Amino acid sequence: MIKRPFYLNCLRETFTRAPIAALLGPRQCGKTTLARMLMEFHKATYFDLESVPDQRRLENPELVLGDLEGLVVLDEIQLNPKLFSVLRVLVDRPENKADFLILGNASPDIIKNVSETLAGRVEFLVLSGFDLTEIGMDKWEDLWLRGGFPRSFLAASVSDSQAWREGFIQTFLERDIPQLGINIPAAAMRRFWTMLAHYHGQTWNASEISRSMGLSDKTVRSYLDILTGTYMIRQLQPWHTNLGKRQVKSPKVYFRDSGLLHSLLEITDSHNLLGHPKAGASWEGFVIEQVLQIVLPNQAYFWATHNGAEIDLLFTKDSKNYGIEVKFNEAPKITKSMHTSLSELRLEHLWVIYPGKKAYPAHEKITVLPISQITELPYARH
Repeated sequence: MIKRPFYLNCLRETFTRAPIAALLGPRQCGKTTLARMLMEFHKATYFDLESVPDQRRLENPELVLGDLEGLVVLDEIQLNPKLFSVLRVLVDRPENKADFLILGNASPDIIKNVSETLAGRVEFLVLSGFDLTEIGMDKWEDLWLRGGFPRSFLAASVSDSQAWREGFIQTFLERDIPQLGINIPAAAMRRFWTMLAHYHGQTWNASEISRSMGLSDKTVRSYLDILTGTYMIRQLQPWHTNLGKRQVKSPKVYFRDSGLLHSLLEITDSHNLLGHPKAGASWEGFVIEQVLQIVLPNQAYFWATHNGAEIDLLFTKDSKNYGIEVKFNEAPKITKSMHTSLSELRLEHLWVIYPGKKAYPAHEKITVLPISQITELPYARH
């Protein structure tokens, strides 16, 4: 088992500020395992809302939960959204002696009314799959190929990892989506998801995709929002400034887990990956996701203008702008576009992240950085 001390500490800190912590993230990313790690240090009661006996125990939730003390874990909370109003009543009672940890597979936008019902009483923490700080910087190639889902990454072989991911995709489409009350045929969503794999790293173009699928722009937009709300897809929004230039205004679309992307692209091993036309786009998405998990900026964007200037990732910390450019190249070149972004976005520094082994300065404000040294980025957790 791979320990996840950073997230454990985040949960502990959350309970010093709020009576309810919501641990959200995709199915099978390790939320229940993390909750059980936390339960080892507390008097705890656990409910699995997929379990029929636990469902029966909670037929009168206010009575059952109101008598509990210590840590109370409610797993798969999205299956019973009515519990949110019960929790609001319980934590507002002066005699309440419990902290509640709720686990869910969908964002607050998908679990209707959670933010409004528990406003001021809950803090959200999003858990993703493993990142490089957890599995070791020298294992980035395995993490890129297999993705960060624990059972995929830790599988005994590449073929076992591939089989697990295929099963995950099927279960997600046939069970998880309907459980959220979303009535979309699994075959249609699979087709859309597969098509989206070929658009990974590109600017969203609803009209092009809708024509290919014979659906309306509104329908494919709703499909994209569902995959975003269930933590499968990241929509990286464009940075807008008053530069007097025509800028790209649609989001870029990335798979949050490179392993799922590779499954949908039928990439089975490292050899297939390196020779695949989407290898560069896959690498870009993988690096961006690692940066976001390790630096944890409040907001992140990409920047692109219609005359060709662009930067893959822009984030702000302490009122300073920082840039990330991703290159799938052993000897990345410093481009005119990088210099343009330095001046026009007033970047404090720009890092070019590549799959090589050595870090070196390419300019007073540009550093070429190997993926294995990603924790040298400012504000990165170790």
